[in-house]
Amino acid sequence: MRALFSAICVFFLTFITASAQNSPDCRTAIPVCADAPIMGVTDGSGDIDDFDPEVITQTGCLEKGSVSSANIENNTGWFVFRAGTDGQIGFDIEALPVTPGGTITAEWDFALYGPYDETTGQNYCTIIGDGTSQPIRCNYEYNDTGFTGIGVNPVDGREGAPFVKSSQNTYDEWLDVTAGEIYYLYINNYNTNFDEDPESFILTFTGSSVDDDQNTALDCTLRDEFLGLDIVACEGDPDITLSALNSPVGPNISNITWEYDADDDGTYETVLATGAGQTELTVSSPNSGRYRVTIESTFGNTITDDILITFYGIPNLSVNVLDDFVNSNQTDPYNVEFIPDGDGDYEYAINGGEFQDDPIFYDVPPGLNTVIINDKNGCGTSEPIEFLIVGYPKFFTPNGDGVHDNWNVYGVEQLSNPIVFIFDRYGKLLKQLDLNFGWDGTFNGREMPSSDYWFRLDYDRDDEGVLVATQVRRHFSLVR
Repeated sequence: MRALFSAICVFFLTFITASAQNSPDCRTAIPVCADAPIMGVTDGSGDIDDFDPEVITQTGCLEKGSVSSANIENNTGWFVFRAGTDGQIGFDIEALPVTPGGTITAEWDFALYGPYDETTGQNYCTIIGDGTSQPIRCNYEYNDTGFTGIGVNPVDGREGAPFVKSSQNTYDEWLDVTAGEIYYLYINNYNTNFDEDPESFILTFTGSSVDDDQNTALDCTLRDEFLGLDIVACEGDPDITLSALNSPVGPNISNITWEYDADDDGTYETVLATGAGQTELTVSSPNSGRYRVTIESTFGNTITDDILITFYGIPNLSVNVLDDFVNSNQTDPYNVEFIPDGDGDYEYAINGGEFQDDPIFYDVPPGLNTVIINDKNGCGTSEPIEFLIVGYPKFFTPNGDGVHDNWNVYGVEQLSNPIVFIFDRYGKLLKQLDLNFGWDGTFNGREMPSSDYWFRLDYDRDDEGVLVATQVRRHFSLVR
């Protein structure tokens, strides 16, 4: 995130201060609600790796800033909010001068992501960064009034409209929300003075829900979760910086204590840091666990928050063949289950096919297969893993093209004392197979016609340590 910014929530004479840290992605977005205007300040520092530029620059919404090295981020800030009621929400982003009464040098643009359901366990900041989740509202038009946002421009009364590139309307249409939905707001300073002086803006929430009750339109309890929503990260990711300054007491701190529960079992076995100056805690990969901060304020009250941080690596798995000649009495179809090592959010694909969430695959082809497992949090995809299904093909085509020219029981070498006999449809024995080569579709040197043929497989199957004589009779097709 190319930002180091603070938020000051002002409501009558009450000031609530929070500051966001330099971190990649939107993971340390400041939680806000609609009960006061929010003044944001960015100074152009920080990380610029929030997005995969190869994906995001193709969306037609987020684009490169006026400095190519800034990629699609330039002096940015992140906020997160949760809908408190059903209704209509909008917001105004107003550019402010660097110094009171001075010239406005910043031009603000935005992208809004969501809605997200906290119960799904999704890693929102990963799917935002890799382009899986696209903005539902965004605007990169030239701000000729100094305002941009959702709803109605307060300067000229122009109503927002669906995003169309080069529309010159700096407002997007109102947002209809449902209570409990999570939204991430990305604010970008598209045109800045580039002299490292802070650039300021005011974020004010609007809409019929805010008009009805600004204290409930957005869920203000989200501010109490000032460490942010639980974080899913990948092993090797940059350090994660947690900030105590995002709490409702702001800088009015007399003491801070950071604790660590490695097993997330409710026992904080390690005190990581203590003292009034310990406003930040850096968490490095792969130290998964729950982190808690306790803040004693100068007003005499104590507040606390905790956050679960989970680091995932490239996933591994084991293969459990459920049904084939070796593993069950069911010899057709063949089914397999993949068992991941870990509790991430995974998807699976076999033989270069489509991914599926279910780790059980049905009607898997006999013979040597491959599977890959992908971590949907973006932490990597495994190399292809081979596994063997011991079974027979339903057809073969002995036409000399090198594909399916011979019929055999695949993986037969995995069986104990296997013998295979081939019969025509009338029961005449045609061949006892040489299991190293299979059947080429001939009898006494003469090509057999296209038809159904039968086989009998005799072998000894291991049944809980006891070899049991087993016989399988099935048919297959010769196709010419």
